[in-house]
Parts: sequence; structure tokens; C-alpha cells
Amino acid sequence: MPPLPPALREEVQRALEHLHEDDRSALEAHAQAAEALPRVLAASPFVAESLARQPGLLQDLLEQGDLFAPYADTALPERLRAGLEEVGDETDLLRVLRRFRRREMVRIAWRDLAGWAETSETLRELTWLAETCVAGALDWWDAELSRRHGTPRDAQGQAFGLVVLGMGKLGGHELNFSSDIDLIFAFEEDGETDGPKPLENSEYFTRLGQRLIRAINQLTEDGFVFRVDMRLRPWGDEGPLVMTFDQMETYYTLHGREWERYAMIKARPIAGDLAAGERLMRQLHPFVYRRYLDYGAFGQLREMKAMIEREMAKKGMVDNVKLGPGGIREVEFIGQVFQLLRGGREKPLQQRGILPILRVLGEDEILSAEEVEQLIHGYDVLRRVENRLQAARDQQTQLLPEEAHERLRLAFAMGYASWDEFIAAFNHVRAQVHRIFRRVFRVLEADQGEERNLLAEVCSGLVTGEAATAALCAEGFATADAPRVNELLHTFLSERLLRTLSDTARERLFGLLPRLLARLANEPRAVEILPRVFELLTRIGGRSVYLALLLENPPALDQLVRLTAASPWIAEQLTRHPILLDELLDARSLYAPPGPAELREELSAMLANVPEGDMERQMDELRRFKQINVLRVAAADIMDVLPVMKVSDHLTWIAEALLDEVHREAKAEFVARHGTPRCQLDGLTHTPGLAVIGYGKLGGIELGYGSDLDLVFLHDSMGEQQETDGERPLDNAQFFARLTQKMILRLTTQTPGGLLYEVDTRLRPDGAAGLLVSSLTAFEDYQREHAWTWEHQALCRARWVAGEARLKGAFEAVREAILRLPRDTEKLRREVVEMREKMRAELDQKDPAKFHLKTGPGGLTDIEFIVQYHLLAHAHAHPQIVRFSDNIRQLEDLAAAGLLTAEESTSLAEIYRRLRDRGHRLVLEGRKTLVDASEFAEERAYVREVWARRMLA
Repeated sequence: MPPLPPALREEVQRALEHLHEDDRSALEAHAQAAEALPRVLAASPFVAESLARQPGLLQDLLEQGDLFAPYADTALPERLRAGLEEVGDETDLLRVLRRFRRREMVRIAWRDLAGWAETSETLRELTWLAETCVAGALDWWDAELSRRHGTPRDAQGQAFGLVVLGMGKLGGHELNFSSDIDLIFAFEEDGETDGPKPLENSEYFTRLGQRLIRAINQLTEDGFVFRVDMRLRPWGDEGPLVMTFDQMETYYTLHGREWERYAMIKARPIAGDLAAGERLMRQLHPFVYRRYLDYGAFGQLREMKAMIEREMAKKGMVDNVKLGPGGIREVEFIGQVFQLLRGGREKPLQQRGILPILRVLGEDEILSAEEVEQLIHGYDVLRRVENRLQAARDQQTQLLPEEAHERLRLAFAMGYASWDEFIAAFNHVRAQVHRIFRRVFRVLEADQGEERNLLAEVCSGLVTGEAATAALCAEGFATADAPRVNELLHTFLSERLLRTLSDTARERLFGLLPRLLARLANEPRAVEILPRVFELLTRIGGRSVYLALLLENPPALDQLVRLTAASPWIAEQLTRHPILLDELLDARSLYAPPGPAELREELSAMLANVPEGDMERQMDELRRFKQINVLRVAAADIMDVLPVMKVSDHLTWIAEALLDEVHREAKAEFVARHGTPRCQLDGLTHTPGLAVIGYGKLGGIELGYGSDLDLVFLHDSMGEQQETDGERPLDNAQFFARLTQKMILRLTTQTPGGLLYEVDTRLRPDGAAGLLVSSLTAFEDYQREHAWTWEHQALCRARWVAGEARLKGAFEAVREAILRLPRDTEKLRREVVEMREKMRAELDQKDPAKFHLKTGPGGLTDIEFIVQYHLLAHAHAHPQIVRFSDNIRQLEDLAAAGLLTAEESTSLAEIYRRLRDRGHRLVLEGRKTLVDASEFAEERAYVREVWARRMLA
């Protein structure tokens, strides 16, 4: 170890001065520790701060002998168990866990920085610390909850507990000093607890998981224990916090993606019911390790490699110990790529830690002995650097420091006298790792290319006729399908388009076709899917950048096939708007549509470089934004990532974001031209604004793919001097009328990017004969004095969706006042029934063997009319039932008010969801919302029974 640099001596001296007297005294009896202390303090201000903050901590570590030897595997649990015996409430629990964590972090950091511990020991003990804290918090909360609710049991009365899976470095016993801990929660079976206040098992374990996360993750005056990340669970943040084993298996079998296989390699039970956890791992084993050489995973892995290389190209990434060239992730990737490709057939590869895997790869001669040695040494150096970066200040960082003082600190901690000496040695290690990383992938890509030669000959026309059909059969196409696939390929290759392609485009196309056929070989509906993809390729053939995208990014091609196989509607969207192909590059974002705030941020970012007033560019960007985000929703929907309610939520949020932006742009244009609207009321000047009211599916938060927008526009201008204040003033009514027209124009204009939405404004006062925009006062007067019952029904599903936010409350007050008007219930019932019968006569499907999901007897409209009748009939006495504009929550409120039974409310809501979900899927399948009458026979019978009981009695 080099001597302590002068630049660090003053800092160490201050730290020594802050030591408590008892700690100083304890050091006198431990010369080895006294000698190491300056080195440790120089390397870690965190240790220095902890010793100063917690007098007696160093004395305790010295007197217990904990600094001088590695722990036995039972030491940490025993120590924490003793501390938890004093815990009386959650506050005590959080304090004990955090102080325990600080003590043990100081101990682990000391041993590492003093050079008393190997890197493997440091990683192992950090992992044990996390496991111990999670297990301790879990056991404490489990005991608390079971006292209130009893023990969870299955249908046979068997008790079991929560399974906590540790993922990533936690699962691999490789946790670093300031790492997040990635967790997944599961339990064996549904059932309920056996206590005086029983809970469903799912509810019990959800509460337990929430409290566990809070105990570990929450920041208090004592800090936190570990940051907890739950995003690796099925469905990510959208998914339930806990799932049964069978639900987990179903998810991974039907929906699991390659990156999730990659993540599950290191998964292991770390806390809770460990025996059940091992059963779960056996259940999920076939998902992680396939029984064959899994070249199907290669495309995803190659894309992950490409992603690594793209990230490495970013500014500053060269200084990232984990993500930069020759970094930790490259070492891990070298091992894990072979685990995914070969692990199903080679059991020695089914291990969690990276170092054993590298040794296996050496034994199998996939890596040379020299490469194994270099990777193991490189991994050791990289992890020590990472830990010492993080141990310095207990911060989550993998970036090499830029400031000279911090560079000196790291170099000294790594055993070098200067930064130049350290960085030269460190760069040499990283260069060795990166060279091996690139060589491994060159070999794999060559192997992958060899498997494609025969298909390449078929696609280029070198192999034709029966020989081509035989080659397609050999690749995996069904015997009955291969001739048709060959025919489709021949037809496509005969297209006139191909004769006009540039040399670059032709080369890319003929490179892509074998990969496309290989991807389709095991698809049961290949002959149905192939024409859709060929239609897309015909459209993009002249734009070789898109061919390159699919050729160079196998996961994008994989996503294209998956989505076009699942949905003709998606295939059509991709064909009409090839720019959407960019979205196939990142499966995580493709299947994770953003929420309202993220949507608005994304839209703002897309419009940031568009000059204000450039309406054509603005309209193009708005359409691109919609297409991208609707594709994300459809992709997540078709792959069952989103439930039906979430699908409509996302589609509605997209529309709201666009309406808000269209209002902003149109208003800015008219204010610049005519000034801001003003009016005088009671001697005061007011600035009136516009409100956009959503009706129907938009108002009910139930938008589907391709839904129109039912809109009503209202303003709040009143009083005197209603005029804009610009050089070319307009009467306010005229200003808002033109503003509304401009908004509709921006929404409905057909551009090369399509249109945003069809807009229907016929629900405004007096319908098509009425003013396009009304004042809020006139709207209320119309609703009170002139509106028909069906217009009040429509108002049940109306809400503010865009425009001036302050008008939201004003509209809601008018809506509530109208809906709460006392009504003659018998007359109301008669009018609602008559309106429904009139609709049936005009809209019902005449074929009794078919059922229209919306308008058919027992369909969506019947449920909506039942709800709307009860809202209008009873809101005067039960105002809470008109709080919401969506059917599901309205049904819940009707049951809470006793106006529908709980059974009616729950059943109607579930049927409503099923019918809407089926409708979404039919659109994605390119079909009308018609099904066989037998498909929802029971559900329709129930709705008609409720209709007869509630509406005809």
C-alpha cells in the first residue's frame, strides 16, 4: 500500500479528531486496526462520518472482533435477531434496521479498504446483509399481520408464507456496496387467512410486501437500508405486487420475453418461505433454460449487445465502470449469453454467479484459459473499483471521478500512488475485457450466419421448385404450408418494385428475407402472416433505412412478426406509417405505454424543435405522437400486458394530451392575431376561457382504437365589453367560435400522416342546428329548460377533458346540478326504454345468429342505459352517484347507495369489461364488433334479466 498522500492527510486528521474518546481508547489495544484506520478514512468519508455520528461504533466492532475475520453465514441473522427483540413498533423497526445496516456497512467497507477481505468476500457479505435485513423486516411484519388476520392457508388448510426472490446481483451473491435490490414477491396458492379478521391470501401478502418495502426502502433520519426495485416482476409497475405460483408460470410461459429470461438466470429465494421458493424456481426452470440450443434467443441478445454498444458511444460512458467499454456488464454478458443459448442442455451453466460460469466456459473451450484468467482478474478489478467508488460516500455511482482530489482518493484506495498509475493499469484491464467481448460475439454471429445459408439460397432463387419446398420443410415449416410459403415468396420476388431497388436496398432485402423466413418457420399461421409482412416490405422497399433497421436489429424483426401475427390492424398501421418501425427497437418501451404525465412530456419534447406557428410541422408531429403511442397500447394489449380498463385509460390519455396541445396551439395563434378575450363583470375585468367537454367514450374514459371524439365546446365569457384586447379585436363569442373551428380543423385535416381524430359535435345544445360553442350559462339554461332525456343520459358520461383548467370545476357544478334535478321516475323509465327500443329498431343486427357487442340485446348499450336511468332517477337523493363519468365506477356507486344490489353491480361491471375487451381485440384482428350469438349467451341473458327487472317492472 502506498503512503498516505499529503492531499488526503488533512482530511484524515480531521476525521481522527472527531473520533469519540471510547473509540480512541479501544484502538490502543488493536495495533493492526490503528495502522489501517488512516487508509480507511482516506478512502471513505462515509466511514469517517459514520464513526463520528455513532460514538462507540468502532469500539464495538473492535471489542467484538468483527473487523478481523469474515463472518460465518449465521452471524448477521443472529445479530439482527437480537436487535429486533427490542422492537415495539414500526418506528423502532426502521431505526434498528438502519443502524444495523450502518454498522455492518462500516465493517464491510473497513475490511475491503484495509485490504483484509477478498472481493468475493465483500460481495458475499453485502449480499448476506441485504438478505438478513429483508428477512428480518419480513418476519417482523409477518408476525404483526398474522396477529390481526391469522396465517395464510390454501384450500386444504396448509399454511405457507411469502416467497421473496432476489434478482440480479442480489440473486447471484454479487451485491455491490450501494446497489438497489431487485425483488419479486410470490405465494403458493389462493385462499385466506385463518384469523379473526380474515383476508384473501393475495391481500394479506400484498400488505406484507408493501410493509416490507417500506421498512427497507423508506428514507428516515437514520437513512435507508437498501433501495428496493420491484420493476422486474411480471407486467412491471403495471402488474400486481404479488402473484401465485401458477400465475407466475402462466405469465412467463405466455408472455415472458428474452430480457426476462436474462434476469431470471440469477433469481433465487432469499427470504420468507424458502422451501416454497425452491418449488417456484423448479416450476419456472423451463422458461429460463430451454431444452435445446436456443438460437431463437440470439436475436434478442444481439440487440442487447447493440444497445450496450450504443450506450457506450454516449458522452462520458467511457468512464462508467459498469456500462462502459470493458466494463462489468460486458463480463456478465459473456457468461449469460451462453447460459441462455446452451444452459438448457448443459447443467454446469445453470449457476447464478458469473465466475463459476466463466470457468465452465473455459472447461468447454468456448473461452481459452488465458481469456478466462483475464476475465476473472478483470471482473475482480472492476468490482473492487465499483465498490470503492460507492464506499467512499455510500452513493450509487459507477462513474470514475473527474475532480482531482476524488481521483487521488480512488487511486489510493486501489493501491496506487497516483491517478496516472491507476488509470493506466485500469484501462489495460478494460481493454482486455472488451477485446474478449467483441471476439465472442464475432464467433456467435458467424455461427448464426452459417445456419442461414440454405434459406439465403432459397430467397435468392438459387434453390427453386421442389428443392426450395424441401428446404423450407427442413427449416421447420409444416409440410402442408411449405409449398404455399414458396409460392408467396416467388410472387413477392416477382414484384415490379424489386426491379427498381437500389443495389443497397436489394442487398439489405436479400439479407433480411432468410431471417424473416427463419423467424416464421415455427409459426403455426405462417401462410397467414407472410402476406402482411410482404405488403410492408413492398411499402418500405424503396426506403432502405427501414430494411436496415429490420436487418440489423433481430429483436425488431421478431417484434414485427409477433405483432403482425397477432393483429392485422397493427400490421396495417405499420404498413401505412413505416416510421413506427422505430418503436420495435426497444421491447421494454414498446410494451410499456407511458402514463399521462409522461405522455405530455414526450409530446412537449417532440414539439420542442418545431417553430411556433409552423402549423404543418406541428400537425405532422401530433399525428406521429398519436401513432407511436397507440401502437404501444395495441402492442401491450395484444400481448396481454394491459387489462381492458388500462387500454382505454391509455387511449383516453393520448387523446387528452393531444386535445390540450391543439387547444394551446390554436389559442396562441388567435391571441397573437386578435389579443386575449376580456369581459367586464361587476366592474371587474375577467379573462374568459374555453373548456373542451368530452362525451361518450371519451367522457367515459372508454376510448377504443379508432374511436371518434364526441366533443362539446363551452366558454365562460359574460357581462359587458366582451371583446379581445388586440389591434384587431373580435367579439368574444366570435373569438371562441373561430378558436373551436381551428381546433376541429387541426384534429380532422387529412395530412400525409393521416388525421388525428374524427370529431362529432352533435351533442352540443340544439345539435347540428346549434352554435358550435356556447357559454356555460347558456349550456346550463338549455340543459334545464330544453334538453331531451337522452341528452341528460349523455351528460352522465360527460367531463372536462381539455382547455382552461379553471373551468373544470364550473362545468362539474353544472353537470351535477342538472343530473340531480328531481324527475318523474316512471316517465323517465318510459322515455329511456322507448329510446332504447328505437335504437334497437334502427341499429340492431338482424341476423339472430350474430351479436353486436354494443347495440345487440344484452350488450354494452343496455348496461349503459340501466346505469343512466338509475343515475337520473336517484341522483337528487344520492348526489354521490354522479361523481364519476365512467360506467364501472358509476355501477360501484349505485351499489354503495343501495340502488343496485352488490351482485348486480359486480356482474354488470364484469360483463361490461369482457364485452369491451372483446371489442378491442376484434378491432386489432381487423374484424367488426360482431360475434356468434352463442359467445356471450350467459352474459347477455343476465343483462336482459336485469333489464327486465329494473327497466320493465
